[in-house]
Amino acid sequence: MPSFDDLKIDRSWTLFLDRDGVINKRLIDDYVKNIGEFEFLPGTEKAIARFSKIFGKIFIVTNQRGIARGLMSVKDLEVINGFMLKKIEEAGGKIDKVYFCPHDRDENCGCRKPSPGMAFKARQEFPGIDFSKSIMVGDTDSDIEFGKNAGMITVKITSEEVCGLRAASLEEFSRIINSGIRS
Repeated sequence: MPSFDDLKIDRSWTLFLDRDGVINKRLIDDYVKNIGEFEFLPGTEKAIARFSKIFGKIFIVTNQRGIARGLMSVKDLEVINGFMLKKIEEAGGKIDKVYFCPHDRDENCGCRKPSPGMAFKARQEFPGIDFSKSIMVGDTDSDIEFGKNAGMITVKITSEEVCGLRAASLEEFSRIINSGIRS
């Protein structure tokens, strides 16, 4: 199992980020359905700005089951993502693309995490992606399984002790990575 110190990250690396619970506050038993419900977690915009100077590509991969359940539309999601991307860009960060799965759990779509479909779609559209030089950051077991299913290094955002790499927040992970690059 690699440690943060073992990671020799440069512009040839790719970063995959979950959205809800990593970038923005996760709503318990609900979905972020409009920009009024979207709240960045502390330090996230600055963290992504730091990552943008380190990683060659950064993607967001997110399950959006609320679409399948009729609680929001693809257009609603596009407005939310547009707002998020604008705020990230204003902070000096860059997201290359947002991939989302609009399907419900029982639809067997192949794109819903933990299936690696969104990772494969990203590699199809950006052929330079090497999953062995990619990191998936997520807050759920499904996110971590997604990364492992694609052959990525995984980092879980949690305050709990877990097997593998973890950080308390995306902001903390960016400080860890940033300090390793500078030393």
